[in-house]
Amino acid sequence: MSTTMSDRLSLAPLHAVLAQLDAFILGKPRETRLALACLLGRGHLLIEDVPGVGKTTLAHALAATIGLAFQRVQFTSDMLPADLIGVSIYDRDNHVFRFHAGPLFSQVVLADEINRATPKTQSALLEAMEERQVTLDGETRPLPEPFFVIATQNPSHQIGTFPLPESQLDRFLMRITLGYPDAAAERAMLLGEDRREMLRDAKPVIDTLALAEFQAAVRRVHVAPALVDYVQSLSRATRDCADFHNGLSPRAALGLLAAARAWALLAGRDMVIPEDVQAVFGPVATHRLLARASNRPQPELVAKLMAEVAIP
Repeated sequence: MSTTMSDRLSLAPLHAVLAQLDAFILGKPRETRLALACLLGRGHLLIEDVPGVGKTTLAHALAATIGLAFQRVQFTSDMLPADLIGVSIYDRDNHVFRFHAGPLFSQVVLADEINRATPKTQSALLEAMEERQVTLDGETRPLPEPFFVIATQNPSHQIGTFPLPESQLDRFLMRITLGYPDAAAERAMLLGEDRREMLRDAKPVIDTLALAEFQAAVRRVHVAPALVDYVQSLSRATRDCADFHNGLSPRAALGLLAAARAWALLAGRDMVIPEDVQAVFGPVATHRLLARASNRPQPELVAKLMAEVAIP
C-alpha cells in the first residue's frame, strides 16, 4: 500500500477482525476474508452449505466482532413479509397508525435458511437490499447504516426448500460455502471451547465509525483502465459462453469491482491488480450464472471461463 494511504489509515483493526473471526471459524481463513470483504464492499452475503458447518456462527461472529446491532430471523414456509418489515397498528387513543419495526431494521440481519420461505416472503428483502430502505403504507423508511444481510441457505435438494428468484440472487454480492473442516480444525473444535459460549463473551474489535471509514477507503482504491477492461472482458465472456443460460448483469460487474477493491484493501494495496479480481470472481459470479448442463458443477465452469480470459 502506498505511504500516503498507510499513513492515513492503519489496517491493523481489520487484521484484528480477521484474527477473531478465524478463532470462531477454524480452518477457513479464505472464507472469513471473503465475508469481511463483502461487508467492506457494502454488499450482502449468501452462505450455502449443509447444516452444522458454521454458517450461523460466522454471521454472529461478524456482528459481535464489529459491534453491530444484530437480528436473526429463522425463515419458514409460513413466514409473511410483515414478519420481516413490521406492521402499522392502530392507536385508538390517538387515532393514528403507529409503525412497529420488524427485525429488518437492524445493522446485521441474519436470514437463516432463507430458502425455506416462499418467494413472496423472500421478495420482501429486495428493496431493503438494493435501496437500504423499505416502503410500507406509502411511506419510505430508511434502514440503519451499515445495513448488511447475511443469508444462509440449505442445498436445493433438501426437503422444504424453495429456490431463490434470480432477481434476489443478483442482490447478493457474494455467495460462499464453508464446507467441512479438515481433521486438524475439527479436532481443535471438538477439544476446544463451545462456540456459543465464545460468542457470548466476544468483544468488538472495531466500531461502526471505523467500519464506515474502511468502507469509504475501499471506494478510494484505484482501478486502472486496463483493469476495468479485464472486468468487462470477464462479464462479456459469461454472456457469450454457451455453457450458461445468462451472463453477468451490469450490477454484477459493479459488484465484482467493489469486491476486488475490498480484497485489495485487505491485502494492503491502494490499487486493484488482476489477482484481486480473480480471487473474488467465483464468489461474485457463481450464484448469478445458471449452467445449461446441470451435471457439471458451476464453480468448475466459472474457473474454466476465467482461465480463458486474457489478463491485461
